Amino acid sequence: MLVLGRKPGEYVMIGKDIMVKVVKSDDGDLRLAIDAPKYINIIRGEIYEDRLRYIQEKEPISNLAYAKS
Repeated sequence: MLVLGRKPGEYVMIGKDIMVKVVKSDDGDLRLAIDAPKYINIIRGEIYEDRLRYIQEKEPISNLAYAKS
């Protein structure tokens, strides 16, 4: 994992197509602007984790183990 310090107005590029910019930082609250092509799926971490939990609850363990092999 890469950890960077950025100030409001500064950004990082991921490849040639994705820009992550710090747009606001107040009271320890951080806001990011993400500019990426429409085909890139951007999901907040808590929603991603909820979806993973839902999938794992609905799918038997044996199927998950088989799919990962």
